[in-house]
Amino acid sequence: MPVALITGITGQDGSYLAELLLKKGYQVVGMVRRSSTVTMERLESIQDDVIITQGDLHDQSSMVALLEEYKPDEVYNLAAQSFVPTSWNQPLLTGEVTALGVTRLLEAIRLVNPKVRFYQASSSEMFGKVLEVPQKETTPFYPRSPYGVAKVYGHWITVNYRESFDIFATSGILFNHESPRRGLEFVTRKISNSVARIKFGQQKELRLGNLEAQRDWGFAGDYVDAMWRMLQHHTPDNFVIGTGETHSVREFCELAFGYVGLNYEDYVVQDPRFYRPAEVDLLIGDPSKAHKDLGWKATTSFKGLVEMMVEADLIRNKK
Repeated sequence: MPVALITGITGQDGSYLAELLLKKGYQVVGMVRRSSTVTMERLESIQDDVIITQGDLHDQSSMVALLEEYKPDEVYNLAAQSFVPTSWNQPLLTGEVTALGVTRLLEAIRLVNPKVRFYQASSSEMFGKVLEVPQKETTPFYPRSPYGVAKVYGHWITVNYRESFDIFATSGILFNHESPRRGLEFVTRKISNSVARIKFGQQKELRLGNLEAQRDWGFAGDYVDAMWRMLQHHTPDNFVIGTGETHSVREFCELAFGYVGLNYEDYVVQDPRFYRPAEVDLLIGDPSKAHKDLGWKATTSFKGLVEMMVEADLIRNKK
């Protein structure tokens, strides 16, 4: 039975990845930070099947101890301070966790067992003010937030350990991926949850920032399959994961409100408080390398994703 260690297992991606790996016969170990309340809601259906243990990306010794105790064959680093607006308010914390945390984990692998296969969750936010459309593995980075900058560091330190110490260290440059498990602070879930609340008369309006920002949105459940495929590949590499389509926040609103028979223009208010200090206007990935080398393709359409999220929030809010 192969053993996989997942940092950030309680998050959206961590929960979908844990489910996938359990189906494939893995023993799954999830690392969580010690806190007075650990949110296990996303793992509710599999909580008895995974091992939850404490560790912290601030503390390299805790990661060394985890690697020595559980002896994982694969490590998926999904933990990060991942909310872009928060990275402006807490840039040092974002750097400590999202950037230096990757180094601490890679160094622990180098010290304990360099044969471990390592996956780093890189991000399309690294492209930022895009220098090429669509964005592929060779597109230069131009991050526009502390989060994006930290992810660039995490990406390059992964490449550096791969080339310097012959570690199987792979970087997945994932474009925006959403689901009903997305946190309420993210714009897609903010929209889907607000649509449900407005439909039930629990909310009167939805305040958003830039409606013209365009993103390559896919389903998180599809994207964790790409993570696993990367670590089964014969060589470590960098892979862009996306749908190859781009849609605006306005389009997301139009589909989400339309699903419940409402016109978004009657409820959505643009609020300057939600604009970024430096906006990322357009992200669209070129996943052709993943198609060719990994046999991976996104299977959920943009419309299907929006409707899935709204339907889930309708059920939640009705309860």
